Order: sequence, then C-alpha cells, then structure tokens
Amino acid sequence: MQATTPAPRTTDPLGQGLESQAGTALLRFGVARRRPADRISWSGAGAAAWLDRGQVMSVGDPDAAAGLVLRAAHGLPDRVREFTVPRGSDVLVGRHLPVTDAVEWVFRWTEQEPPPHDAEDRVRALDAGHHDELRAFLAEHSPAHSTGPGSCDVRLWAGIRDDAGQLVACGALSRLRDSGAPLMVSVATDAARRGEGLGAALTSWLTRHAVRGHGVCTLWQLGGNAPAERLYDRLGYRTGDPCVTARIAPAQPLAA
Repeated sequence: MQATTPAPRTTDPLGQGLESQAGTALLRFGVARRRPADRISWSGAGAAAWLDRGQVMSVGDPDAAAGLVLRAAHGLPDRVREFTVPRGSDVLVGRHLPVTDAVEWVFRWTEQEPPPHDAEDRVRALDAGHHDELRAFLAEHSPAHSTGPGSCDVRLWAGIRDDAGQLVACGALSRLRDSGAPLMVSVATDAARRGEGLGAALTSWLTRHAVRGHGVCTLWQLGGNAPAERLYDRLGYRTGDPCVTARIAPAQPLAA
C-alpha cells in the first residue's frame, strides 16, 4: 500500500481533476462539492476523500483511497466510524484498523430515458397523504429500505396498485446530497407479486421522470443482486464506483 504521509490538503476534491478518471463517478455527480464550506476533505495521488456525517467517502485508486481513510481515521478518531471506499481498499484499511460489517455496493447512473415498459401506465405519484400506507408497505415487504416517507431529501413517491386498490409496488426519487442529482431509492414490490414486472415498470417510470426533469438518474445497487443488475442493465444504467461500506470497530479496552 502507498505511504500515508499527508498530502497537501484541499477543501475541494473536485479541484484535483479526478472527476474525469475511472472510478470517480461520485465526484462527477457532485457528491463532494464544497458545501458546507467547512467540509473536511483530503486528496492524494489518484484519490480524494471527504468527511460526510461521520463517514469518510473516498474514490480513486484503491491503494491511495485506503491511505486517505487511514489518514482521516488517525487524524479524527472521534469522528470517523464508517467509510465507503473502492472495492479492495477495505482490505488494505483492515491491515491497520479493525474493520467490520463490510457491504458491497455499485453506484450507477443513466442520462438516457429507458425503453418503454408495458405497465408504466399503472404507476401513479403518491403524496404525503399516502405516507402511512407507504410506511406499512415498506415495513412488510422491504424492511431494510434505505429511505422512508417523510425524508426531507425525497422529491417524489410513486406506486402501483392492484385491481382492488391495494399497493403492490412503490419507490421514490431522492437526491444526492450537495449536487441534488436524482437518486432512486426504496423500490419495493409485494413479496407475493414478484416476478410480474411491477418493479421493472416502477423503476422505468422513475428513471424516465428523473431524466426528463433533471437529465440524469442515479442509484446505489447492492452488490451480488443479480436480478437488479440485469434490470438496470436493460434500462441503460452505466456502472461506476464499485464500493465497499464498512465500519471501524471500537477499540477494545485493555485487560486489567
């Protein structure tokens, strides 16, 4: 791994030109833009990192990204408890710090409207009056959903109902912090109705809505989810920034 000697600090990782390199799609979509103005960030040879609500986000070369996470963790031990890095960087960080709960993700995006889906005409926008219904549906069919009704970042909830008026699929468009680019979240389908194309119709509708309104739609795909990967491929989503999110385990007290 590269040495972790501190590199000159920058308050704006985008200023390093990394956003045009492979593995830095998060920078290209403005996830690390300088807002708030006092954001703590680091840069090195081929990588950039920034602190976001206790989590260090890093992109670029895996060795260099791991070095920046270590630098951040050693410099701010009371603030850094979690990190998101390019795949492989977590192993390098784990040689120096106790790392746990690693989860693989892929950041994906498209700037093109997807091919039409036959069931898109069943999708309807849902307003605040449907939040209780959405909460109950997500709790039953997607308890690990990332974003719930009432989140200040969500622009739009949408859903599909069956002939009896019962909700059978839902999803939302949130936004990437800082840049505001649309981020698709919490897409869920009734467990008894999976395989009918409802999730595909809803995802297609949300993607089209985001691209028409903002020119892009982004999402985080959980690693190893082959059905989701095939769906997003069909919808034209590009793949960038295969990442790992992990926690830094608290230091164990010394034995008496």
